[in-house]
Amino acid sequence: MRLLGEPGPADAELQTGLTRAVLHEVAAGRSPETLRLYRPRRVVAFGRRDAASPGFRRAALTARAAGYQTTVRAAGGRAAVFHPQTIAFAWARPDPDPGRGVTDRYRLVSGVVRDALASLGVDARVGEVAGEYCPGTWSVNAGGRRKLMGVGQRLVPGAAHTGGVIVVNDAGEIRRVLRAVYAALDINWDPEATGAVAMYAPVSWEEVREAVLEQWRRARREAGLGEPETGRWSEREWDAARRLVDPARDAQGTRSQERAAKTD
Repeated sequence: MRLLGEPGPADAELQTGLTRAVLHEVAAGRSPETLRLYRPRRVVAFGRRDAASPGFRRAALTARAAGYQTTVRAAGGRAAVFHPQTIAFAWARPDPDPGRGVTDRYRLVSGVVRDALASLGVDARVGEVAGEYCPGTWSVNAGGRRKLMGVGQRLVPGAAHTGGVIVVNDAGEIRRVLRAVYAALDINWDPEATGAVAMYAPVSWEEVREAVLEQWRRARREAGLGEPETGRWSEREWDAARRLVDPARDAQGTRSQERAAKTD
C-alpha cells in the first residue's frame, strides 16, 4: 500500500481531481493501492445530491463568502467541511467486483478510526448520531452524542474509493459554516451533534493522524498484508487530475450547477 500526504499547492477542484485520478489509475493497474492521510485546506465538499439541489448555487456562494473553496467530492453524502484542524483521508483499492465489498470497506475504515480514537482516550463508537451533518451508518461518534468522523464511497469498474474526514479540533467552525450552507440546501440537522476529538482528549492533529496510521498498520498486519509505505505521486496522476478539473469556472471559482450535477 502506497502512503501519500498533501500533494503541495492544489486548490479544492484539483484535490478532487487527484482523488479521482488515483482511483482510476488504481483501477487500471497503473498505480498501487493508495492511502492518503493529510491536512486539508478550507473546503466545503458537496455531495452529488447537493449539486442537484435548487439551493446549490446559493450554498456554494455562501461557503465561499465564509472563506472556503468548494468542490463536488468523489464519495457520496451531503456537504461536509474540511479545514486545517481536520484529517482528510482517501483510500483507493483495486477490486474486480467493488460492489461486493462495500460493507467490508466501511467496517474496516470505521473500525480503524474508532480504535485509533479509543487508543487516545475517546469513547469512540460506530454509528449515526441523531441530527448529525452528512448522516451515515458508519460515522464514528463520541459516546453516541457527537459525530467525529464521516465516510463515503465511490465505485468504478476495477476499484473503490473510501474517503472522509476526521474532526480533530474546532467543531465550532464546522457548525458556523454548515448552518448557512445547510439552510441554503434546506437540510435539517442539529449543530450540537457535531464534535471534535480534542473535546474528549488533549491531543494534537499529528497525534491523531499517527494513531489512525498505526491502526491501519495493525489491520494490514492482521490481514497478512504489507504495511503502508510512503510513496510519490506519478506524473500520470497529476496529468489526469488536471484534465478532470473543469476550466469553465464561474467568477466565484465554483462549477455551474448544471456541470456539478453531472460530476462523478
